[in-house]
Amino acid sequence: MYKNLAHEMKQRKVSQLMLSNLLDVRPATVSDKINGNSKFYFDEALRVKKVFFDNLDIEYLFKTDECEEELFSPEYYK
Repeated sequence: MYKNLAHEMKQRKVSQLMLSNLLDVRPATVSDKINGNSKFYFDEALRVKKVFFDNLDIEYLFKTDECEEELFSPEYYK
């Protein structure tokens, strides 16, 4: 799940419908992406960042719990 993205969307009143219009995908697709059921493509993430969150780091916006678990897992470094 993209918790930081969801938080910033709420703070700035950016709706999933606004993201779906920007990315030209169904609102359900945006919901799936935000909830971690599918991934954002890099170009999608970049577009979202540039249009709605230009002052925030892309790494912050699109950080996932999964990514954190991977980095701190001993298996990641084998």
